[in-house]
Amino acid sequence: MTVIGVLRERSDEPRVSLVPQDVAALVQAGFEVVVEHEAGIRAGFRDKDYEARGARTGGKDEVLAAEVLVQVRAYGADRGDGEDVPAGLRPGHVTVGLGNSLGNPAAAQAVAKAGVTSFCLELLPRTTRAQAMDVLSSQAVLAGYRAALVGAERLAKVLPMMSTAAGTLPPAKVLVVGAGVAGLSAIATARRLGALVSAYDVRPEAREQVESVGGMFVALPLDTSEGSAGGGYAAAMGEDFYRRQQELLAATVASSDIVITTAQVPGRRAPVIVTEEMVRRMAPGSVVVDIAAAQGGNCEVTRPDEEVLAAGVHVLGPSNIVAGLAPHASQLFSKNISNFLKLILNSEGVKLDLDDVLIAETLVTHESAVVHPAVLQRLGPEENAESEHVTPSTSPVRS
Repeated sequence: MTVIGVLRERSDEPRVSLVPQDVAALVQAGFEVVVEHEAGIRAGFRDKDYEARGARTGGKDEVLAAEVLVQVRAYGADRGDGEDVPAGLRPGHVTVGLGNSLGNPAAAQAVAKAGVTSFCLELLPRTTRAQAMDVLSSQAVLAGYRAALVGAERLAKVLPMMSTAAGTLPPAKVLVVGAGVAGLSAIATARRLGALVSAYDVRPEAREQVESVGGMFVALPLDTSEGSAGGGYAAAMGEDFYRRQQELLAATVASSDIVITTAQVPGRRAPVIVTEEMVRRMAPGSVVVDIAAAQGGNCEVTRPDEEVLAAGVHVLGPSNIVAGLAPHASQLFSKNISNFLKLILNSEGVKLDLDDVLIAETLVTHESAVVHPAVLQRLGPEENAESEHVTPSTSPVRS
């Protein structure tokens, strides 16, 4: 019987990778689940809740004895991870979670050297079949929602228009930069709160999506024909493009009460769209919520996990904004993880069916080598050459 281990996250991560409800489904499917003591406590799930659904709870060493380890943020998810062999991981382990493999390829290499087979779900293609496993999208929905709430709470104004005997208060103006999943969620939430919402995105197809959730699309006279990288992602553009974009967007930023920035390019530093000068042109008391902070930020002023006051404007850079919604964020993440586990697990263990695009595109390390082409490219030619001979086998993986 394959054993799935649920590891407790680091101190700055309150989410848990599997919730009791999904543990029950995995146990019913024939798997054994062992959960590290209090792994779910910060997300509102007690050890006894897991035990009532058929899981065992135990210490970290007991969990590390499992063949398959699941986490929200696996080794590599933080840029500080890398070089050293990940503590507790051993040859034969299979890990599933977010690994920031494109942004931190050195960590992927360390995982490979430890003999670990790793699946990084940030690499999952955005296809119809993958939707049930798409952790980035499920978490982005909550990130955009929370960004709108954080901005509304920090702004010392009301968001909806209010008519009183003393006069009428106009609605607050919210600008959302980046109309992906998080951006669309932020637009819809700010609209529900009564704000006047506009949005900008480099992808030409974003206009219809913005308007479908009640936002007004900001059209700039720029050539955006190459702005889409496919799968709902934006492509990285050149420096001249971003400079011109900043110039044209400056007036819209200056007139906004809240600016929410969400623009990210997978595996790369987030583009700087809102400069310090643009922030300084905003009215004192205005707010910038930069949820691309973990990738460097879309705002030049942003400092991850800090609030910066620039000319009276509050610039917030939460690097893990969904942490404030840990119970529901865990619930969605857990459903994604359990669906992926059911895809890769069978009665013999982990079956590497590389004809399945969802498996092939999330497999990062196997047989002591980095096997994902995009991650190899980030590592450079030397590591590429070392791994050229490695072809992942399709036989079951056993510890």
